[in-house]
Amino acid sequence: MKSIKVILGLALLFVVNGCSNVSYSFSGTTIDYNTTKTISIANFINEIGSGPPNMAQTFTEGLKDYFQRRTKLQVVQNQGDLQFEGGISNYRVAPQAISSSGSSTRADGTGLMRLTITVQVVFNDTVNEEASFQRPFEFYADYDPSTTTLNAVEDDLVEEIFEALYFDIFQAAVAQW
Repeated sequence: MKSIKVILGLALLFVVNGCSNVSYSFSGTTIDYNTTKTISIANFINEIGSGPPNMAQTFTEGLKDYFQRRTKLQVVQNQGDLQFEGGISNYRVAPQAISSSGSSTRADGTGLMRLTITVQVVFNDTVNEEASFQRPFEFYADYDPSTTTLNAVEDDLVEEIFEALYFDIFQAAVAQW
């Protein structure tokens, strides 16, 4: 009786394992590695000229690294099965909240500032053209100007925003959430 259960268990394992060429992962991707093997990410361009001087290069390398850590895709210079290109189209710092000075002789100040970055992405899936898209991705991070300056926190804010953008782009391209 025990040997029958073992044989049935093994048979079930082989059937389930052989039924799909799609690879599922904890990152939510459903990439078919039999047909999709490579990814190319062209250098993103800082289209607006503001922000840290190496921001576009940092974004490009970070997006490559994000995909390398979460997929088995090989990064190639160009003509990948999955292709990305685009640019940073917005880098904006704007007040989000006013704080009262508590005095009738002093002006109220800004209680919260928000850094927002928008990236325009063109994604081409050469295996599944229907999954291709061209659209903006945007994220923001806040800081308190009464305790720090943008120059003091800019690198950390940009890194935080980029991580959120990588996640959103990854999900849209290979998880289609």
